[in-house]
Amino acid sequence: MRPTGKLHLGHYVGALENWVSLQKKYDCYFLISDYQALGDYSEDIGKIRESVIEVALDWLAVGLDPKSTTFIIQSYVPEYAELTMLLSMITPKGMIDRNPTLKSEMERQKNVSVGFYNYPMSQVADILLSKANLVPVGEDQLPHIEMTREVARKFNRIYKDIFPMPEALVGRVPRLVGIDGKAKMSKSLGNCIYLSDSANDVAKKVKKMYTDPTRIRATDPGHIEGNVVFMYLDAFHPDKKELESLKKKYTQGKVGDVEIKELLTKILNDFLEPIRERRAFYTAHPEEIKKALIEGTSRARKVAQETILEVKDAMNITGYENIKKL
Repeated sequence: MRPTGKLHLGHYVGALENWVSLQKKYDCYFLISDYQALGDYSEDIGKIRESVIEVALDWLAVGLDPKSTTFIIQSYVPEYAELTMLLSMITPKGMIDRNPTLKSEMERQKNVSVGFYNYPMSQVADILLSKANLVPVGEDQLPHIEMTREVARKFNRIYKDIFPMPEALVGRVPRLVGIDGKAKMSKSLGNCIYLSDSANDVAKKVKKMYTDPTRIRATDPGHIEGNVVFMYLDAFHPDKKELESLKKKYTQGKVGDVEIKELLTKILNDFLEPIRERRAFYTAHPEEIKKALIEGTSRARKVAQETILEVKDAMNITGYENIKKL
């Protein structure tokens, strides 16, 4: 994840929910890509440093266990940058130009830097350096996984079969809309409910949500499709049978918008409460955050050094110290 601010519910359903469930089944590497955040905040490094801590805090709060997984700060492992550069040499520019996520993000950038333009290659290296087999992502990240597979296949064909073909694992909710009904929850659009929001903040944001603009009175038949509140209920309601009954009542005009918003507020706050409690613990014990980041990064560095040596050996760009005569 790029450290560009606090994490929100979209991050949870898109990736973190899977991260938590997979941490006991796989050897998991969770990377904070602070180099990539330079594309957004190259003149505000303080924002990136603050966000690195915020992301780690959110990870711990949702239940990621640094004892059984590996937390990594990208900038502390120079092999990420080295692999990015090496893989860039075999990747055609057109492959990056076709990346839809990069295209959409470049539209909001006035002056795109070379580093920002090349961040898809950095993401490829993020995945391949640890030889990942499975990458839990949101739906919008699928093109990045396919690009990674293409680059890995090309490297294996040209040099040596080193990299596995990573598979994508899309979250239970592929894409969570913002509270304003926009296609994606986004910090830049200000339409997020954050994992760190207070109960009062959640209540205020739910009240702002769109429901059914054609509905004048609570007794009017309501529409489920396109209704933001029901999109969130689909994602977070713990009882699917009860939710189906609620939908039926709504379409029959037997339940009002105020009632469903109050229900959603309760459900979200019930979900977030244990996250808030864990966040409060780690906020009071910052040494635990530091330990998770530094110890994890140290473990990851050893794996990274082994992989980069394999890559350079395969490319035959090592061994110059063994030259004896010309």
